[in-house]
Amino acid sequence: MSKDLLAPFSNAASQTFKLMLDLDVTTDMVETSESLHDNKEKIGIVIEITGDLAGEVMYSFPKDTTLEMVKIMSGMEFSEIDEFVKSALGEIANIISGNAMTGLSQNQLSCDIRPPQIVESREGANTEGCSIQRAKVKTAIGDVELNLRTGS
Repeated sequence: MSKDLLAPFSNAASQTFKLMLDLDVTTDMVETSESLHDNKEKIGIVIEITGDLAGEVMYSFPKDTTLEMVKIMSGMEFSEIDEFVKSALGEIANIISGNAMTGLSQNQLSCDIRPPQIVESREGANTEGCSIQRAKVKTAIGDVELNLRTGS
């Protein structure tokens, strides 16, 4: 899979973090065989992609980064990931993904997205026959992982 398919997502994340959270971002593309997983507590948001590019994008946010993002957005302090925090995080992922669809359309790909889903674990997810591209979006408040899975 071309890295050009992941670029609209990393560009949309950079733009969204800058506009909504006033955060500067750098992005590192990661080889598909490299694991981004560590032992930090994280929350995942999965958004299914339909159309010319079928698959899903998963955003993985460390707990501390999540709580700081929602604090910046809402002006409220949170110590745990509750339903409000999950909803706000889902909205951030939805905005990024929607903006990425615009980027994909500039590459003549007609795609749409489904509503975000909160996931606790992706253990056992079937990735056989799939192509996975990964990127790490780095901000001053923490790193966010992007995983784009396409294929069967």
